[in-house]
Amino acid sequence: MSVKGLLENDLRTAIRRKGYSYRTEESYAGWYKRFVIFHGKRHPSTMGVAEVEAFLNHLARNRRVAPGTQNQAFSALLFLFKEVLKVALGPIDAMRAKEKKRLPVVLSVDEVRRLLAQVPEGTPRTLVGLLYGCGLRVNEALRLRIKDADFENRLVWVREGKGGKDRSLSMPGRLAAALERQVAGARLLFDQDVESGGARVWVEPSLDRKHGHGLSKSWPWFWVFPAAARSVDPRDGLQKRHHLLEAAVSRWISGAVQRAGIEKKVSAHTLRHSYATHLLMKGIDLRTVQEALGHSSVKTTEVYTHVIHALSGRAGSPLDDL
Repeated sequence: MSVKGLLENDLRTAIRRKGYSYRTEESYAGWYKRFVIFHGKRHPSTMGVAEVEAFLNHLARNRRVAPGTQNQAFSALLFLFKEVLKVALGPIDAMRAKEKKRLPVVLSVDEVRRLLAQVPEGTPRTLVGLLYGCGLRVNEALRLRIKDADFENRLVWVREGKGGKDRSLSMPGRLAAALERQVAGARLLFDQDVESGGARVWVEPSLDRKHGHGLSKSWPWFWVFPAAARSVDPRDGLQKRHHLLEAAVSRWISGAVQRAGIEKKVSAHTLRHSYATHLLMKGIDLRTVQEALGHSSVKTTEVYTHVIHALSGRAGSPLDDL
């Protein structure tokens, strides 16, 4: 194996030790490779601040990437130097990708009702209903474990959401029965896995080791929205039951939007935007909505007040006075 191949292995090992998702692992490894190729396949140990700045400038100036994409590349390189190469980079003075300030697309209450009516019943409608009913990010919904559905207290727990924070949300009363049916269906798959050699799902390795590798095989840690078939986890080569994939949710929503005749660009995140906007329109205070969304800063949540102002047409029009 080449030196660079060994370094990629070291990078992946460091990511796994931190408990980051496989999606993050693939993203960081990809940025590492692009960084090395950009600099003529030099080893990162021979590079530093100047090379990182040059790469980030290239992304902003030549590739014209979105701010989030550039930030992701920056985070990947910071991780590489700090956690793998054990090098502290100095201040980075790079051209920043320009962020276009756009208001999020929001559905009306009637549009949400029409959309949900067109989502196939069962798992699809339950999951999409949670996106709107709890304002979840799509991956937060997909990664829900059985233990996170607290039927006794009517709560849905989000564990280690964006920024590593936990939060609890009110379980929509209209979804409680559907969610119980979903859990019952998941139990059937869990029992099938046990009978065919043992149920196993992904759990952060150090946490699973701490509990004698029992969490990954236990019912409380099983997925609420498990995939129909088991597959091999590329991180350790073990066969596991994964949760449903984001692509499936996107297909459900795009199909429902088309059937409902909604002429807006709608994604899973649109339902989260709609959840926040509708709560504020009902008079829920901004701080409460911030906590429900899991935003670190209330500034992030304030964008929805601008949405409400735009929807209300606050300034009016002088044409109506003629």
